[in-house]
Amino acid sequence: SEQSEQSEQSEQSDPVDATMPATTAMDEVGDKGEFKRTEAQFRDWVKADGSTEFEPEENRYHLIVSLACPWASRCLAVRKIKGLDDVISVTVVEPVMVKTSDKDNHHGWAFSDEDQPKGAKTVRAFYEMHSDHVSKFTVPILYDNKLGKIVSNESSEIIRMLGQEFNELATKNKDLDLYPEASREEIDSVNEWVYPQINNGVYRSGFAQTQEAYEEAVADVFAGLDRAEDILSKQRYIASSDQITEADIRLFVTLVRFDEVYHGHFKCNKKRIADYPNLINYTREIYQLDGISETVDMHHIKEHYHRSHPTINPFGIVPVGPGVDFSLPHDRAEKFP
Repeated sequence: SEQSEQSEQSEQSDPVDATMPATTAMDEVGDKGEFKRTEAQFRDWVKADGSTEFEPEENRYHLIVSLACPWASRCLAVRKIKGLDDVISVTVVEPVMVKTSDKDNHHGWAFSDEDQPKGAKTVRAFYEMHSDHVSKFTVPILYDNKLGKIVSNESSEIIRMLGQEFNELATKNKDLDLYPEASREEIDSVNEWVYPQINNGVYRSGFAQTQEAYEEAVADVFAGLDRAEDILSKQRYIASSDQITEADIRLFVTLVRFDEVYHGHFKCNKKRIADYPNLINYTREIYQLDGISETVDMHHIKEHYHRSHPTINPFGIVPVGPGVDFSLPHDRAEKFP
């Protein structure tokens, strides 16, 4: 159900044949039972230099997100960091996926009765209003109200737009570059292993349909977490010694969900983030940045995962714990003065 990034720097993907059946992430399985996420399909850009038809303007763009979805939550985090709350409006979908059509058995995101963009009841219906060539109905969506077009549904590119192209409209951290020129090589290098091993690794573990695929995926997850723990024992942030970057936001959204959801629901249970002294303190630091905690709704997160994957949790029982407190003091400033 969540967003793809397997070819983050690639151009627009080929349109999906309209005759293809509607799918979710649960359907994306390879020959060996391994989870294989497909690419995003809308890849346009908002550009401050006027090089595209999408120019940054106040109240022109709208984000459609799930508070459960880590890819969508990245976008909310960058929107908060840049103070774009009153510049880019947001619709939050309901936490539990529902049947979206009488034509097939697709289950996906639904809008609340109070907030239905363009009158759509589901994210699927919203996509189908704008394209005949979509078979996977994901969030986040960056939408242009002025032109009536979907700009992008690729989270890795939306966070670059929010972080760089809206600076003239930003009300906070106007000069903060989350993808600074001098650090791009290191940020790209970190993203290249954090995404497959950690961000998508937990999904590869949880959605695996064979023991072999699961064990391969979960080994990747903990190899990635061990690597991140080692890096964070030596420097304050994952791609920089002294500055938060997009790589931190991308890592954080998985870490903050890990002990509450991925450890049990996705069977990533070799260790908890709480068992990694640097990772848990790092997660607390990012969580305590101004506005970030507002993007983490653990009730919404747990409701979604535990009640939207019936092949994993057929009775939809939502665990009561563990109740991780990310507001506890962290040691990052003291460790890296």
